[in-house]
Amino acid sequence: MMPLAPYACNPESTRGRRHHEAPPQGRNHFQRDRDRIVHCNAFRLLEYKTQVFINHEGDLFRTRLTHSIEVAQIARSIARNLGLHEDLIEAISLAHDLGHTPFGHAGQDELNACMREFAPDAGGFEHNLQSLRVVDELEERYAQFNGLNLCFETREGILKHCSLRHAARLGELGRRFIERRQPSLEAQVANLADEIAYNNHDIDDGVRSGLLTVEQLLEVGIFARHYEAVVQRHPGLEGRRLVSEVIRSMINTLVVDLTETTLAALKQHNPQSVDDVRNAPPLAAFSPQIRREADELKRFLMRNLYRHSRVMRMTSKARRIVRELFQAFLEDPRLLAADWRRDDPDQQARAISDYIAGMTDRYAIAEHRNLFQM
Repeated sequence: MMPLAPYACNPESTRGRRHHEAPPQGRNHFQRDRDRIVHCNAFRLLEYKTQVFINHEGDLFRTRLTHSIEVAQIARSIARNLGLHEDLIEAISLAHDLGHTPFGHAGQDELNACMREFAPDAGGFEHNLQSLRVVDELEERYAQFNGLNLCFETREGILKHCSLRHAARLGELGRRFIERRQPSLEAQVANLADEIAYNNHDIDDGVRSGLLTVEQLLEVGIFARHYEAVVQRHPGLEGRRLVSEVIRSMINTLVVDLTETTLAALKQHNPQSVDDVRNAPPLAAFSPQIRREADELKRFLMRNLYRHSRVMRMTSKARRIVRELFQAFLEDPRLLAADWRRDDPDQQARAISDYIAGMTDRYAIAEHRNLFQM
């Protein structure tokens, strides 16, 4: 393991937690955060939340849980070569989707539409903000506080995106969105590791499902280039092994490129502290060529996988389930357990949003069936 670089986050100089606690024994602050995330309820529920395909469509498709583990593995590999703190980047990676709704982005988009009409401090739904809400408020595991009481650095990394109106309510954590500053380098790398994981593993799931073919993928520059190289190295290789080898090679190219491009940016800007990283331009990045190829791949997946008729049918059903659950609970909160009822209308809407966002795919389907089928 490389020594910790001067621009890396150091648990000994953390900005601290929202609630005071005695320092951990036998582990550092970021290890404690990682461990708390792994043991929390929201993390376990990711096993039954959609990545692209609804959980019951097949045992081998990615879920939010397996995706988060894959992001953590990629992020730790990059962190090791950049001298970043591996425990912190693992904690960020494992927690980044804790606030995701059932049914993937379809559920998120519909819940956002349901919440738009409510008060400015409660309106809308952002899954990154919901992930922060999970670790700050919604988890109920400790006697002294709500949430997991994570370090500032972990919470900073979880909040990848945030609207300005929400940022204004988050104090120091939201200030960087207003002042257009960067998060730690661990947070920047975790964000790009997320992109590497979902782009490449969605290819794998798309081919496995039959919604994508190798012939289609050969239209994409980065896939075609690696496909040709794999065929040259392994003549006669075909089927699942061939696709897996191409994806593995693509991930390696992206990881190496991200590492080398980031090292070049670090050499240019020479940050000597985490604050230097926060005040610099984004330092973690792909090279221009790889960035273009990755964007081409994202556009291809949007056209051919995420907007495939089979996926769109699932999306339509998912949005209807979320919308009808939200409306039913809002019209008659007595349908909710007492813990989820509130006197204030805006707070009631937010509680319903929290309740639905915490559902797994199969629980949301069961709740909808219980409410709307005799």
